[in-house]
Amino acid sequence: MENLSIADAPPPAGPGQPFSQLPPQMFTTAAQLLDLTDKKLMVVLRDGRKLIGVLRSWDQFANIVLQSTTERIFAPRADNHDAQQPYGYYADIPHGIFLVRGENVLLLGEIDLDKDDDAPPGYELAEVDAVKKLAEAKKAADKAKEKARLKKLVKIGFEGENLGDIFF
Repeated sequence: MENLSIADAPPPAGPGQPFSQLPPQMFTTAAQLLDLTDKKLMVVLRDGRKLIGVLRSWDQFANIVLQSTTERIFAPRADNHDAQQPYGYYADIPHGIFLVRGENVLLLGEIDLDKDDDAPPGYELAEVDAVKKLAEAKKAADKAKEKARLKKLVKIGFEGENLGDIFF
């Protein structure tokens, strides 16, 4: 397959063709996944989960099938004051084959296999249960902070779509 960029000119129109066809690099649909088939990817979902797996199949709706999938969870350190210490911890949860509905994909990118075995910068590997507990504590703290922020907004007269949740 050719390595073309957006800046490359489209192929010339042939006889009987009033318009030239779009070059293959211009696809902005699920057909872009063709180049990523059988490669290791990281997929970030709308709910924040991060999946790492090999793209095996996809369809016109960008529904994807990942093989050898692991879910990577991150959690900040509880005592993150020392600059010498890592920012936080991460853990991998194996899932195997994973089907992801296309509308839930937020971000998708190929993984550099040379750096795949390295820990993410600023994070160190930890036990799954410990990382889950830290991540849930951070999520609860963020939710409480957001709830307090919304209450302040209501007091000064702002209304929004999520403001009804704070009174229940």
